[in-house]
Amino acid sequence: MSQPALILLTELGWPKKAWSASQQWKHKEGRKASWIVAEMATKLVDLVYWRRMSTTGVVFTGLVISLASLFQLSAVTVLSHICLGVMSVTFILRLCYKLLELLRWNPGVHPFQSYLDHDSSLTDKETVMLVEEVVLLFAFAFTEIKRLIFIESMIDSIKFIVLLYLLSYVGVLTSGLTLVITAVIVVFSLPLFYKKQQMRIRRIVRAVKAFVKRIKSMCLGLYNSMKPAPAHAHAPAAAPTPASASKQKAKSK
Repeated sequence: MSQPALILLTELGWPKKAWSASQQWKHKEGRKASWIVAEMATKLVDLVYWRRMSTTGVVFTGLVISLASLFQLSAVTVLSHICLGVMSVTFILRLCYKLLELLRWNPGVHPFQSYLDHDSSLTDKETVMLVEEVVLLFAFAFTEIKRLIFIESMIDSIKFIVLLYLLSYVGVLTSGLTLVITAVIVVFSLPLFYKKQQMRIRRIVRAVKAFVKRIKSMCLGLYNSMKPAPAHAHAPAAAPTPASASKQKAKSK
């Protein structure tokens, strides 16, 4: 069966059994990849909107403290201290549970068994999909940078030049780590602030939109008043009819 006919039958509701094995595998893996991306996006939105206060608080505090520590210490030192801090808590809890088990006060329950049972490993197909996504992102970024540097579009390249010029001034005033910390604080603060002050922000946005619309109408009215009126063409005089010509001759006599 030809490819156009297969596409037509598929659009008309042809059963998936008519697909080849490779097409079925690609369709299944595509749906699985989109489901994984949607689940990750949902978890990120829940984290940013503080829907689980304890989880978001721990993540936000840990990120800010870790990034702020990088001003004075190296990344290896910060990472090792974070791991040591976490393990100091987990080791003490594990030791307490072990002592309770020796005293017959604990039936041998591990305090972190739920974390140990959680399967976070990736299958071969999932690994291949993640690697493909990363490679596609790098390829897209490289293609865009090449297009901007070698002036495929004048407008886009000019915008890129202006952005680089502004970033050069930003780099003089502050560091990249400061910008990352500021971005983390803004990402975790703005959704919560909007959630708390939603009605007031909407009123301010409506007032700003009305003000901008009024300014636009005033500018358009001023432009229309200052614009010169077009010169009207004079209509040619109508040729006199024979009756009107005879009347004019009689009046002249």
